[in-house]
Parts: sequence; C-alpha cells; structure tokens
Amino acid sequence: MRYLLKGGTVVSGRGTRRADVLVEDEKILQVGRSLRDPLARVVDVSGKLLLPGFIDAHTHFDLDVCNTTTIDDFDSGTKSAIRGGTTTIVDFACPNKGESLRYGLDLWHKKADGHCWCDYGFHMTIDDWNPSIEKEIDDMYAEGISSFKMYMTYPAMMIGDEAMYKALKKLKEKGGICGVHCENSGVISALIEEKKAAGRMGVSSHPETRPDFLEAEAVSRLLRIAQAVDIPVVIVHLTNAATLSEVTAARRRGQKVYVETCPQYLVLDDSVYYNEDYSRAARYVCAPPIRKSEDCRALWAGLRKGEIQTVSTDHCAFTLAQKEAGRGDFTKIPGGLPGVEARGELVYSFGVATRKISLATMCRVLSENPAKLYGMFPRKGILAPGADADIVVYDPQADHVLRAEDMQSRAGYTPYEGFVTRGSVSQVWLRGQLAVENGQVLGGQRGRYIVRGKNML
Repeated sequence: MRYLLKGGTVVSGRGTRRADVLVEDEKILQVGRSLRDPLARVVDVSGKLLLPGFIDAHTHFDLDVCNTTTIDDFDSGTKSAIRGGTTTIVDFACPNKGESLRYGLDLWHKKADGHCWCDYGFHMTIDDWNPSIEKEIDDMYAEGISSFKMYMTYPAMMIGDEAMYKALKKLKEKGGICGVHCENSGVISALIEEKKAAGRMGVSSHPETRPDFLEAEAVSRLLRIAQAVDIPVVIVHLTNAATLSEVTAARRRGQKVYVETCPQYLVLDDSVYYNEDYSRAARYVCAPPIRKSEDCRALWAGLRKGEIQTVSTDHCAFTLAQKEAGRGDFTKIPGGLPGVEARGELVYSFGVATRKISLATMCRVLSENPAKLYGMFPRKGILAPGADADIVVYDPQADHVLRAEDMQSRAGYTPYEGFVTRGSVSQVWLRGQLAVENGQVLGGQRGRYIVRGKNML
C-alpha cells in the first residue's frame, strides 16, 4: 500500500522544511516538495509537523523488582509508548546474579515477542562478571544486542569497580557501548542508616539520602575508569548540574561521553517529595531522585548546547497500591515512574514551544541520536528514502490536558497530571501502517524485534 503525506513540515536533526512523504509498504520512498503519485492514498497533514518515530532507549517493562513486578508489561507498556509517538523501545534484559546472559535474553524474548505494539530491542544488563559471562558477550552481539547496562548502586545488581573495568575492556574489544546508573551506593547506605536511627522514615528522606553530589561522585569515578579503558560510556538518567559538570570535565580531557536525561528531571522539581499526603509524595519516588528547579534549567541548557544527547523515560511503572509498600519506610517504596506516553508532548510543550530548544534538537534527542547511538540508524531515526516509515504527525494547535484516565499505562496515575500541552500527537505510523489516530491506538501487536549494530554517534 502506498500513502502520500502531503502539506506537512518535515523535521530532521538539521532543521525543518516543507515536504511531502511518500510511503510504500514499510519504507519511505521519497521526501520532497509537491510529490505526486496516482497510486498513493493521499493523507492531508497540512499545518502539522512530521518527525521520525520517537525512540525510547530506557524502559523497564515486566520487571521483577522490590518484591513486586512493574505494572506495565510489554503489552500495556508498548501500547502506551506508541500512543505517545514512540515507535521503538529498547528495554533491559535483566538476568539475576548467578544466571547467564542467555537465560536473561531468552526470558525477555518470552516476555516481549508477540506482545509489542511498537518495535523493540534489548540492552543486556551485566550484574555479574566471571569467565562464563565474559564468553557470552560475543553471543549477545550475534543476537543483535550491542549495548549493555551496569549499576554502581543496588547491591543485587552492582558489580564493583574492578569488575566494571574488566567488563568495559571486553566491550571495547567488541566495539560496544555501555550505559551506567551512577550513584555512590556506600554513602547512600550510610545516609539511610542515619535517617532510620533518627526515625525519619517518610518520603522526604528519599531525596535526602541520594543527593546530587553522590551522583556526581559516581559519574566522576565511572569516567576515570572509562579513561583507564579508553572507551566511550553513556550516563543514563542524568539529573543535575553538578553531574553534568563532571561530564564536561571528562570531555575537556578528551573523553567521549554520551548523556541521557528524562522528562521528570526536566519538568518537575524536588518539592514533590515534601507533600504531607504520603501517596502524593511516594508516587514520585525514583532513583536518582527528582532534583531542584535550577537543575531543570541546567538540563534544558545542556540539551540546547548539545551536551545531552538523548531524552528517554526510564519508564518503570507501579500503581499507587504498590507504592503503599513503603508507608512507614521510604526504602521499601518501589522506585520508578510511568512516562513513556507523555515524553514527546512534554519535550515539545516545555522545550520547543517555550524556545528552550529547537525542533531540530527535539528530533535529535528523541529520534536521531538514539537511533545512531544504539545501532539502528538509518533504518530508524530519520525521514529519508529507505528508512522505516515510522512517522509522528504532530499538531502544534491541538493543545490538551494530560490525565491518567486517558493513558494506556496501567499505573493509574501520571506524574504530569493536569499539565497543559502545546499541541499533541495526531497520528503515528509504524513501518508504513497507521498505528494511532487522534488518540486511538489502531492495529495490533505488530512490533518487531530489531537487530542492532554498533554505535554511529
């Protein structure tokens, strides 16, 4: 089937231009002015923006954590994703310590295959390091996994500096890329002990035991380890100005560092944790925590200057009933927020529409850069001949109010309840088929596993 999207403004990482987009089957055939094709069905997109399908390279669907399981599995999670314009997600396959990488990959395929409304891939989490795991790294590349994840916090998942050095050496050998969750686990544990001894077990102790400078310290340490290996790394969900300064210092000494941030760190501040209503405060618990308003401004500036390469969500959704597990003990609150559905509209509304960033920057951080960084470009991340026909049609005039009751996530709440958007997602095309129109998700679970190559950013 051929479709001709006429009259819109095509957005790329370089800028915007008035152009039509001709699609046949799953691919883009042409992008240009005044295109005509008598065999194509014409779709009028006059006055609308055409962006490459958004890529969310940081989601956690169907994850067992904190003695519970995230409420969004690959069905509800990817349905929520595509409704918000995300046509590809990259989730994290997470074997436990003592389990093989192959076991983790097979388990995540079982969870995802046949259940996804958008295309998908996996990062592989490394939470153990031994000769057996090292041998499996080659197998992961053969399975289309070229990116990995390590933790510097959470004892059940972290592997320590020595093992991290050895793992990065192996990834360098393969030309892979690794994202790292950076917080100082030891000092966080000490601060938690102090809060418990003082009887301060409320939600406000969560951000106070995970301050910005402990994130900055861990990033600094990671970057020195990466310097020893001479390998680029990704700082995932970076939250604050102090941490971004550590990245700047590493870049000045010649290191290549990629940075991801998330919408919650761009549009919320830490006042959310100081609500006397437990449920109102606990719903925002995530790690690292939401920071101060001045950090929000620093992150927007970092996006504008190209210091931050991607905006993902770290979508890790729990219901408010699940969050009740931490009433009386903030350390037992399952950490994570829903957000995959709102990301594109938040970035446009609070970034582009307020002139903090350009449309080209929005395209880069939501589509082009993650496609390049995670080995999917030029199949994904661009509207150009030969690319997958993943297209977000954005109507800048269709403002609306974000409400949990309108969303596909099963969390039952959104951190952005009541936010008024500037414009909204009008249509979403997944590989040449209309998948979303006026908020209605069409079609079905047509998502495909994406075999990924090496970093091109």
